[in-house]
Amino acid sequence: AGVNGTAIENFVCVVFNVSFMNCTWHVGNTASVDTQYFLYWRTSRKENFTGCQNYIKDNLGRHTGCRFENVTIENRRACFLVNGSRSGQSIDVSTSIVEKLTPPLNVTVNCTEASHSCEIRWQPPHTSHVKNHACFKYEIVIENK
Repeated sequence: AGVNGTAIENFVCVVFNVSFMNCTWHVGNTASVDTQYFLYWRTSRKENFTGCQNYIKDNLGRHTGCRFENVTIENRRACFLVNGSRSGQSIDVSTSIVEKLTPPLNVTVNCTEASHSCEIRWQPPHTSHVKNHACFKYEIVIENK
């Protein structure tokens, strides 16, 4: 256990464009300017933790996030570890993953004047880990021009 109030807050990871992930957090409300956080993650218990190589920093130089490239989560769960220090003392540490999807692929629209109808088709977007595309719901906005 570390110093009370030094734990990160609002930890969230966002996967976008299938293989990029940004993880961000807020510095604990009692964390001093010399507090530094370090992020590690893995996608299975069999793997070793991988440390962040590309930190996002605040104006005091403290790590407040990390950018990852070539992320593969697939059907596995990701496990995150954030630890840190403050003048040689341990800090208290306390996760959600969100994926921002790309638009649907190969959208086609075929309209016929005779039936006054249109058929719209598409393929599901690429994702980092969702295999069951029946989970997706789509919304279509039609504008008359």
